[in-house]
Amino acid sequence: MVELSTLDWLVLGGFFILLVGVVVMSLRQKEEDTADYFLAGRNASWLVIGASIFASNIGSEHLVGLSGSGAETGMAMAHWELQSWIILLLGWIFVPFYWSSKVYTMPEFLERRFNSKCRTFLSVISLVSYVLTKVAVTVYAGGVAFKTILGIESIWGIDFFWISAIGLVVITGIYTVLGGMKAIMWTSVLQTPVLIIGSLVILVVGLETLGGGNGMMAGWDVVERVNGDNMHLMRSAADPNFPWPGIIFGSFIIGFWYFCTDQYIVQRVLSAKGIKEARRGTMFAGYLKLLPVFIFLVPGMIAVALKQTGVISYDSSDQAFPTLVAQLLPAGVKGIVIGGLVAALMSSLASLFNSSATLFTIDFYKKYRPDCSEKKLLQVGRIATVVVVVLGIVWIPVMNAIADVLYEYLQSVQSLIAPGIAAVFVMGLLSRKITPSAGFVGMVVGFVLGMVRLVLLPFKDSVAGTSLAWVVEMNWLYYCVMLFIIVCAVIVVTSMFTKAATEEQIQGLTFGTLGKGTMKEVLDGLDKWDYIHTIGILGITAVIYWRFW
Repeated sequence: MVELSTLDWLVLGGFFILLVGVVVMSLRQKEEDTADYFLAGRNASWLVIGASIFASNIGSEHLVGLSGSGAETGMAMAHWELQSWIILLLGWIFVPFYWSSKVYTMPEFLERRFNSKCRTFLSVISLVSYVLTKVAVTVYAGGVAFKTILGIESIWGIDFFWISAIGLVVITGIYTVLGGMKAIMWTSVLQTPVLIIGSLVILVVGLETLGGGNGMMAGWDVVERVNGDNMHLMRSAADPNFPWPGIIFGSFIIGFWYFCTDQYIVQRVLSAKGIKEARRGTMFAGYLKLLPVFIFLVPGMIAVALKQTGVISYDSSDQAFPTLVAQLLPAGVKGIVIGGLVAALMSSLASLFNSSATLFTIDFYKKYRPDCSEKKLLQVGRIATVVVVVLGIVWIPVMNAIADVLYEYLQSVQSLIAPGIAAVFVMGLLSRKITPSAGFVGMVVGFVLGMVRLVLLPFKDSVAGTSLAWVVEMNWLYYCVMLFIIVCAVIVVTSMFTKAATEEQIQGLTFGTLGKGTMKEVLDGLDKWDYIHTIGILGITAVIYWRFW
């Protein structure tokens, strides 16, 4: 339990006052059309884009879950946090296609490259997964985190879990509905430094405590000694959870899908003033993405060392983060860290609400009512956001009832959704020979094969010894890689027997058809700093891999 002092409450109050000020400022910039509401008027700078990508990516699963993973498995999960180079792929390779096509959503881009069936299918998958997984997990984890950290069981007879979870959804939903993408992106500029500072405090105080007055490096020596083999990024190929071939290829497939093709992240670069700002926004996000390993995962390993030395105590790995906050931090600093947790939860939720509303409004409502006015679309967008907020609240009781089961399976959900979508995007951009039918068939095959495993997982014991046993017994990362290879093969074979799109249909949508105007804008916007920052991010990533190999 964290006992907050008057100073802590003042710090938290100051954070919320600043947050309200930023929201009010963004609300004064009235939306004129859907580009304003969903894409911030396509006028965002690199600073806002980078901060928004990072803040959207970081949720309660990072502050609480990633610290728990650090305590349980050490550096094994760090591969997912060392994907700055994949964010660079978004900026250098995919932004020219996405931004120049002037699409609002990723399903809309797939319709242009393939057909309308691809658009509808991806929209449905994305909306369902957002509401039932991302929104649900973020809200549930937020409620649990605040109840655990603050140690409040109930208020006025109501379980504090419900108060904190619903409160987060309602507060975030209000400014998302009213302010749209502008409010989300500008609040990210405030939330990102609060999140980073709060998490850095945990890291520094933890290492200093372990060092016993001899400094942070002495503390780090203790962390390495206590965690032993868990300090290694690479595990044996026979490791049941994180075999190195699966880690290398599986984490890339999941990371590529998430950072380069998922509406949740890509919507930020679609808001850019131009290709140059979008690219530099991904570079800023790339630098920020290098931080989670040290400010979220390492504290979990610090908690293990502190527990072994008798400084702190906790019952489960997921309690590592709240225990560090409760037992190590002085007055005032606790307020900063809890403010960081609030920032992480609100930024993730706001992004989810807005992305879901964008998908519904653009890919369903506008598609079937193309003559609808911009004013009507804005109204529908706000209503869609409210509906997503309500669905998030309605889903909380379900999450509360089946949390233990659902959390076990949610770990593998992304590995089952990602391969099919990633394969379709990669193959579609690489070659003009990939046909519209092949894109749709590949996406359906990938989704069906992924869902077969997801459906069978609860019945793992029942299918043991049958012909289907391998589906659930195969390592989740190996299954992810296998799915990607199968879908790529299906796409190639289907393309051999189906009609290709015309050159006019795919103009500017593949590497071979990217227009000269777009290439000129890409080349004209480059200078030495683009190369310097890219090399810098790649270099830092390489050093981290070398250090913890």
